[in-house]
Amino acid sequence: MKAVVLGAAALALLLVGTRLSVLPGIGDFFGDTTKDRSGPAVLKSIQDMSSYEAASGNFQVVVDLEKDAKFLPDAIRGTRTLYVGAGTVGASVDLGKVASDGVVINKERTTADIRLPHAVLGKPALDPDRSYAVSKQRGLLDRIGDFFSDNPSSEQAVNKLAAQHIGEAAKDSGLTARAEKNTTNMLKGLLGSLGFDRVTVHYGPAPR
Repeated sequence: MKAVVLGAAALALLLVGTRLSVLPGIGDFFGDTTKDRSGPAVLKSIQDMSSYEAASGNFQVVVDLEKDAKFLPDAIRGTRTLYVGAGTVGASVDLGKVASDGVVINKERTTADIRLPHAVLGKPALDPDRSYAVSKQRGLLDRIGDFFSDNPSSEQAVNKLAAQHIGEAAKDSGLTARAEKNTTNMLKGLLGSLGFDRVTVHYGPAPR
């Protein structure tokens, strides 16, 4: 009877050790395998694109996110995550929003005057292959909660914060100005190949 109890206790320790990652090599011992049973991707919608993405910036930010609980020490309740977030932000000009009088061409079709809306920034897109958690500290209660949770150690909060910081950095990077410059060069090259000698491009609403 004692041997049975000891055997059951040893098996329980092995299983818990696997979950808590405190016994290295257990996964290899049991021969874990990975199977992809995902269903096929389903097309939900199609959108016609009229925006010309003229510039893209690569950004990286180090997020240091700490959450504390009132009246409890960090060793009992609290988390601190050090996370490196990497992603891109695109800047585009919506050519589909050109006003009816936004393109003026002379009779000889040698000069063109074009007015476009200002370039806008797209949403930050985090790159999962270049984003990673450097370290994560958790209090005892948080570790217990992660053990019984279906989604332990969720990085949703740091992902959201990283995207927010990258978006703020993109606003100060001059990315929209670069996009407008590239769009101007693209239009001049395109219309120049069609025989236009002078192409002028303006951005923003026409002055009244």
